[in-house]
Parts: sequence; C-alpha cells; structure tokens
Amino acid sequence: MRVLIAPDSFKECLTAKAVADAIAVGWLRGAPADQVIKIPLADGGEGTTATLVGAMHGRLHQARVSGPSGDPVKACYGLIDNGKTAIVEVAEASGLHCVAEPDRNAMTASSYGTGQLIMAALKHRPKTLIVCLGGSATTDGGAGLLQAMGAQLLDSKGGPIPPGGAGLKYISHFDIAGAKASLAGVDVVVACDVTNPLLGDLGAAAVFGPQKGASPGDVKVLDNNLGHFARCVEQNGYDIRSFAGSGAAGGIGGAVAGILGGLLKPGIELVMAAVGMDAQMKAADLVITAEGAIDGQSASGKTPTGVAKLAQRYQVPVIGLAGMLGGENMTAIHEAGITSVFSIAPGPISKSDAIARAAHYLESTSEQLARLVSRLK
Repeated sequence: MRVLIAPDSFKECLTAKAVADAIAVGWLRGAPADQVIKIPLADGGEGTTATLVGAMHGRLHQARVSGPSGDPVKACYGLIDNGKTAIVEVAEASGLHCVAEPDRNAMTASSYGTGQLIMAALKHRPKTLIVCLGGSATTDGGAGLLQAMGAQLLDSKGGPIPPGGAGLKYISHFDIAGAKASLAGVDVVVACDVTNPLLGDLGAAAVFGPQKGASPGDVKVLDNNLGHFARCVEQNGYDIRSFAGSGAAGGIGGAVAGILGGLLKPGIELVMAAVGMDAQMKAADLVITAEGAIDGQSASGKTPTGVAKLAQRYQVPVIGLAGMLGGENMTAIHEAGITSVFSIAPGPISKSDAIARAAHYLESTSEQLARLVSRLK
C-alpha cells in the first residue's frame, strides 16, 4: 500500500516535518511492507514560510522585529524564485508562540512586527510578496502592520493610536499613502488559512480572541473596535470586512487584502501546488493528515480539509489525526472528504503531557491504525 502522510504542524508543539516523521515511524512499525511518502504541509499559518522555501529551494533570512507585546523577537522571511518572490509569515513576527501563555493580551498585542518584517523583505525588491496569515497573537485589524509600513493611524489630537485592538477605538484620521508607496510595483498575495469574516459571531474577536487571552468582555470590546476601524477606513474608500477571510490573523486579512490590495488565496492550495501534491495524491492508496486540533474551524480552509478535498477528486480515503477533536458534530469534516478522525490522546491527559509526548502518541496511534488497515487489505 502507498500511504501519503501530509500533516500540518501541531501549534507550539511539533513542526509539520516532525509530525510526518512520527506518523511514518508508527505506521511502518504496524505495516512495514507499506510504502510511505511524507509531505509536510502548511495552510498559511505557522510554518508556511519554511515549507514553501523548502519546496521551492529558496533561502531564509532573519530580521529582528517587535513582537506582539513589544519585546524584540527574531523572525524569518523567505525568498524564492531567485528573489522574485518574498514570503512573510504573520506567525513569525506576531505569533502566539512569541508570547508565553500567561502573558498573552489580546487587547494590546500588535501586528507592528509583521509590518517590519514585510519592510525587511521588500528591501530585496521582489516582484511578488506572499503574506501568510494564521497563528497570530493579535486582534488589531492589521493596524500595527500598516503603521510599520508607513500608514498614519491617528487619534483626535493628531498622535498615533495606542497598540493593539484596544487602540482601534481612538482612530480619528487614516492615511494609507506611505504603506501604499512601499508596495509600489509589488503584487501582493495573501495566503489565508480561514474564511472567517472580520466582525460578528464568526469574526476575528469572537472565534480567535479567547485563544489569544481575550475574556468575554474583551471579545465584545475588540469586535466593537474592529467595527469602528472598518467604518473609518470605509470613509477613505476601503473595505476590510465584507469578504471571506477578512477576519484571518486578527483582521490582518482584511487590512492586507482590503487596503493594500492583496489577492486572497487559500493557503493550503498554494502550498499543495508548490509541493506537487496533485501528482502524489493520484498515486496514493491512503492519505493520513493531521493537525493539533480538528474541529469546526478545520472546515474553513485548514490543512486537513484542504488535503481531503484534493483526495476526494481521486477517491482516496483520508484519516485525520489530532491532539484534540472538537466536541461538535463532525459532519462538515466528513463532507469535506475526511473519512475518519482520531484523537492521539490515550485518555484524559494534561496539556503539558500532550505537548511533551505528542510525537510518542502520534507514533502509537499510527501503529495501531496501520495494524488494522493492513488486516483489511
């Protein structure tokens, strides 16, 4: 049997390559005669830069930028196509992993460092800029990113607004000319991992704010502030809220697509094209994909369902593995093409144990599945 292993990373735990390696080790213990092909993936979130640079034989560069809480962080950007295309990942400069969990503050976290990383990449004079969304610690609508690129977001007294989503309510004057000028002659592509809108019950604050440290009260404030930001930019002729993906990365999707003119594309499709997934899928008998959590959000542009939709085209069954499964109905996941999903956790375990032993649990679960599948051939 030819088994294609195509996982995403386990956020703040294992890289996509480490996940693929662990699944392969376990599978081959249970079915040593099978042929295993490993293709680590990403969907625009954490690890997308490294995945694309590796697939396209590019180069990684490092810059020191401002992290979500203002502390300096080292972040990487990539160059591919002989420098013609630059790749910047929000998670590198403004990611959740940049801030310890107890210190996360959704109200003040800023995307300024991502703007700095974009400016560092633009020094190489690329023709195309790919901005990879996902994994952010921020809910500032991309305001910090725009400021770092030269935009003026000012309060009623003419001073810069405070950082983070909390500062959005103070916007009185908006001038994007500086940021636009920095992108002159550059085509912008936005690799998006979700389809959530900017505002409302499915918006940036409501869906993703809690994992970034937002309380229920914070979520309401952030949603209101993002709405104020949207109305402000609309007065200047820009739309950051009416399209799918505008809520990605705390609203950075809305800013980069709606203000800077980026073309939104599903990140998983962009990555799969780069690594030649179509040809590999045609030849596969079974696909195993994986992500830290498979739940209702997975059906909105995440790696497992992106892989499964391609597998459907060739009628290849798909097994999904996850550290955690959502408690809700899995109908949307199955309709997207995932045949069955399994949690790798052996039972109730602590988060620290789940992280520390994730590779072991992936190996163990994969081995048991391989033993079962091999008997059903």
